[in-house]
Amino acid sequence: MAKATKKQALGRGLSALLKETPNINSANDKNADKLVGNILEIELDSIEVNPYQPRTYFDEEALRELASSIKELGVIQPITVRKLPGNTFQLVSGERRFRASKLIGNKTVPAYIRLANDQEMLEMALVENIQRKNLDPIEVALSYQRLIDEIQLTQEDLSIRVGKKRSTVTNYLRLLKLDPILQTGMRDGFISMGHGRAMINVDNTEDQLAIYEKILRDKLSVRQTEDLVKNLKSGTVTKAKKKPVPSFVKNNIKDLSSFFGNKVAVTVGSNGKGKISIPFTSEEDFHRIKKLLE
Repeated sequence: MAKATKKQALGRGLSALLKETPNINSANDKNADKLVGNILEIELDSIEVNPYQPRTYFDEEALRELASSIKELGVIQPITVRKLPGNTFQLVSGERRFRASKLIGNKTVPAYIRLANDQEMLEMALVENIQRKNLDPIEVALSYQRLIDEIQLTQEDLSIRVGKKRSTVTNYLRLLKLDPILQTGMRDGFISMGHGRAMINVDNTEDQLAIYEKILRDKLSVRQTEDLVKNLKSGTVTKAKKKPVPSFVKNNIKDLSSFFGNKVAVTVGSNGKGKISIPFTSEEDFHRIKKLLE
């Protein structure tokens, strides 16, 4: 009975602590040591998602599998959150665990609490995501570029932060020079990073797209793609005559880009069939575009 009473008292103490410490914004604030740096059960409704999260797509089937595991075993690894003003928190890492917990109707989740400013949040979110093995090459490249642009890191500094060789960082960043359609092909798994790297030194966009189509059509390996690019650069391969962009595309592409609020890419094959690619920059941007298409 004494043990049960003690446990209840601890529960009330935790609840009171969360309610009585709404203004903890630094390590020097009163009771900060009781909250920051500890793992506590936090109400899911008091947690907002990380606006700096570079991952914009979460596989629904994988989330359901994780949710099933959490239902059976609980959240084995706590999520990490930062304290915000008031009794609110913001995700630093663990969005899949956060989403899966909500999916099965859990009300709370174990969370490691810390303090961080916006720049630190961005850096932690990007670096944490970069360490994941299931990111596609373009997601990694975009994360590297954001760290360079928004935190003012050099490639050398970045390589140290993420624990990669500088040459590895450079190879990822160079992928962003490829045509957006090729980048989309890598993100969708139609071509590998090796295929992308082979085409980086092809300056002409039309040539890049022609090689990309040949890779898909003939199922070229990375080695075959490298040989094709080498022959193209040496002039031993005759370049296909550039097909003019149809007027109905040329006259409307600006309107399309304006409508969607992003630069739309349009390609048209020799058979007259084409493809429209609409880029998005975040989950919110994706849903905005989706709403426009409804």
